[in-house]
Amino acid sequence: MSSSPRRFLITGAAGQTGSVTTRLLLEHGHQVTALVRRVDDRATALADAGADIVTGDLRDFRDVSRAMVGADAVYFCYPVEAGLIESTVNVGQAAAEAGVQAVVNMSQVSARRDAKSNAAQQHWIAERLLDRGPFGTTHLRPTFFAEWITWGWLGTGDSGVIALPFGTGRHAPITGADQARVIAAVLERPESHDRQVYPLYGPVEMNHDEIAAAVSRVLDIEVRYEPLSIEAFQTGLLERGISQHLVQHLGNVATDYQNGVFAGTNNLVETISGKAPMTVEEYVAANRPAFEVATGQFAVSVASA
Repeated sequence: MSSSPRRFLITGAAGQTGSVTTRLLLEHGHQVTALVRRVDDRATALADAGADIVTGDLRDFRDVSRAMVGADAVYFCYPVEAGLIESTVNVGQAAAEAGVQAVVNMSQVSARRDAKSNAAQQHWIAERLLDRGPFGTTHLRPTFFAEWITWGWLGTGDSGVIALPFGTGRHAPITGADQARVIAAVLERPESHDRQVYPLYGPVEMNHDEIAAAVSRVLDIEVRYEPLSIEAFQTGLLERGISQHLVQHLGNVATDYQNGVFAGTNNLVETISGKAPMTVEEYVAANRPAFEVATGQFAVSVASA
């Protein structure tokens, strides 16, 4: 338990990283303001765990300012949709007014000035904007989440396909929970992490044939990787009603992935959080129900592609 309980604002608190970060901080004896868009089962579960739930929109300065009251540090996480720059400005200004000590910002490994993805470029701009604030900043740049294995999943019960447009590229999948441990550790002791940019990776770099083989071993079913063309993947997502902003991003980061931008690994997760990140096999074993669904949220039918 931390020796000095504090209050933290967690944005995107119902999401992959925010929910686990919220629970970790509560377990460490801190108070947490959990900013969510709506009260649903996920928000109710966080409230039951002890979080103070605040509903609001990061694009609304009034909402952000209200949620920021009393916060010692903030985790800022914005989804891949329009409004990132506006929300960054709101968070930065509200944090400055509230005297916040530090902001931990969820960026991405492809964030750079000349990124072709609009969202990736905006993440780079958001980093630079936050660095102008009077508070400490730490930018997290994860590679693709391990959750992508289920998001691109097409399952039939006795077999499965991971259908994604990543060619023969490689990365070291990292879970949202492992990132949350890093986030919580930096929020609790932000001083040594000020103005740092941390690329975050899982423990083993793999291609998707190797990932499919690992999933197959754990589930004891046949699993194969189906490399889609980027164009077919984007068309399939648009047909499923995925926003143009997100589809533009995913198409361009798929190109980045094939070009090695998402590759690599390091020991930052263990160094900062004190615990080694999960392997793909450990992730699959811990999330078996996710492989029981027929279609992942970003899965595109191989037949239609």
